[in-house]
Amino acid sequence: MGQNKANEEPLGEEKLRPTVASCRTGTLPLGSCLRHARPGGLRRSAMTGLLALVSAVGASAQVRNASQLPLVLRNVGIDQKLNQQVPLDLPFRDEAGRTIRLGDYFGSKPVILSLVYYECPMLCTTALNGLLQSLKELKFDVGDQFNVVTVSFDPTETPPLAAAKKAVYVGTYGRPGAAEGWHFLTGDEDSIRRLTDAVGFRYNYDPSIKQYVHATGLIVLTPQGKIARYFYGIQYPAGSLRLGLVEASHGKIGSPVDEVLLYCCQYDPQTGKYSLIIARALQVGAAITILSLGTLVLVMFRSDVSAKA
Repeated sequence: MGQNKANEEPLGEEKLRPTVASCRTGTLPLGSCLRHARPGGLRRSAMTGLLALVSAVGASAQVRNASQLPLVLRNVGIDQKLNQQVPLDLPFRDEAGRTIRLGDYFGSKPVILSLVYYECPMLCTTALNGLLQSLKELKFDVGDQFNVVTVSFDPTETPPLAAAKKAVYVGTYGRPGAAEGWHFLTGDEDSIRRLTDAVGFRYNYDPSIKQYVHATGLIVLTPQGKIARYFYGIQYPAGSLRLGLVEASHGKIGSPVDEVLLYCCQYDPQTGKYSLIIARALQVGAAITILSLGTLVLVMFRSDVSAKA
């Protein structure tokens, strides 16, 4: 497919001025927020955002390391394999049932990869909704400056399911050319495993409930198919996603990020076993992190007060 030469150029980099919103969402590094902070204003907001973020990170580490973690969750996660080449020769089926190669969507633009399964009753739809919201906030257009590839890791799912998902999300996105830039794929077990192994996406299947247990996130790849950046969770700040696409378009590889994993799994609604274990780990992790940062926050607050005096 021919592309406008201007669209093949790396995405431009604009300087972002530090704002309260950008520091809270992580659009800018903390150091940048603090360098440009004014007493009593942005600095305190940045510290509040940092406290919330690190609390979540600490809690996530507690969950992953908890010895009581349900067996079904112990080999579930997203490992960061930055700069690794994704195999572009893998065959998949697009939403129309055509056999394609993964590499058909690479070459001139960075790619956002999302791994879901279309009949997921829980987090997959939420994660796709989060991706959609971020895409709508971006000035860049899907299919113009970058592509999106959504792949089902359930080998039993079919192109009609993929087509139904595409109709919903591309239709809601509503920008011209999106249908040529956002692709919903299905594939066989071998292709799926090779792709998920390459990007570090680990998941389990629970036959007792006929559902997959998995974490959620996005992966940004360079036009050549190398892993440039990971985004964890179900919400992806548009500013951070934009910067990830800009860097990937230049072939730049990002740094490892803190893992804040959200697990998609089923639990016994009568005992609440899974949720109880995770909730306790989250509480312990959050408490430890808050205590460890309490002194730092107090010092920052007092320095603001002194600066006003």
